[in-house]
Amino acid sequence: MEIRGFRAEIDVTVRDSSGQIISVPAGVKLLRDGVPYDQGSTSKGRIFFMLHSLGEFTVSVDAAGYRSGQKDVSVVMQSKYDVEINLQPDSSPNFTPGAAGNPILAPKAKEALDKGMQALRDDDLDAAEKALDQAMKLAPNNPDVLYVLGVLELKKHEWTKAQSVLEKATQMEPNSARALAALGMVLCNQEKYAEAIPPLEKSVQLNPASDRETHWSLAEAYYHSERFDEALKVSQQAQAESHGQVPQIDLLVAKSLVAVGRYEDSANVLRELIKNHHDGPEAATARRYLERLTADGKIRPQ
Repeated sequence: MEIRGFRAEIDVTVRDSSGQIISVPAGVKLLRDGVPYDQGSTSKGRIFFMLHSLGEFTVSVDAAGYRSGQKDVSVVMQSKYDVEINLQPDSSPNFTPGAAGNPILAPKAKEALDKGMQALRDDDLDAAEKALDQAMKLAPNNPDVLYVLGVLELKKHEWTKAQSVLEKATQMEPNSARALAALGMVLCNQEKYAEAIPPLEKSVQLNPASDRETHWSLAEAYYHSERFDEALKVSQQAQAESHGQVPQIDLLVAKSLVAVGRYEDSANVLRELIKNHHDGPEAATARRYLERLTADGKIRPQ
């Protein structure tokens, strides 16, 4: 056994809206950079995860009778990270008090799912597909299995397959913020922007602390649907969450600023992008945008 303390660890405590330890078992999923990393169920409202690597993690919690909850954790050193998540009661008219949560996976199905998740973390898509095929045979209607399979299809750029699987997952688990977000991203990748907006909006509503990928996708969907004010607001939120490290988001902010007539502000964003990412392909795009704005007389030459 590994001794606790020699690796980074995330300790999760799940409470209800009053701050008390949740009285029902909660399913907790850990994602790293949007990819499933580990999962488990709480015992007396608590669960911990030992980590094999540092990075950006997301803790997602689901429990019968409550809305989904989620928090991001930046793990930068070998230490213990305490995460508390307060779940709000589910006031949905379709909720039946005392209804069971997600179906519990049988041991063989859980083993196959865990193997698939590990293979995804290792970016071994062939091994992930093999393991998830087995999980699907054993538990074809489990929303966790469907969600992870959808992530696999996303990574393979199999947009149609991913959409089909994730639509089924969200039908079975309609308040799963992560599955809704993944579905919205798949739709954006197919340029089905109007269709992408409802699941992405619901994901953000269920989880106001959604990650930058979700906000970025929603902003992109708003922009291509000509909802420019909303595109600007959400893209700026994604930009803040990325700390200027994702130049594609900066380009979307710049385009949204142009769409609402804020040309000089757009130019400032583009110049900052060029300064921070001068060797990347986005910098070349930013220079072309600046040249067009200058040629059109929208900004002052520099």
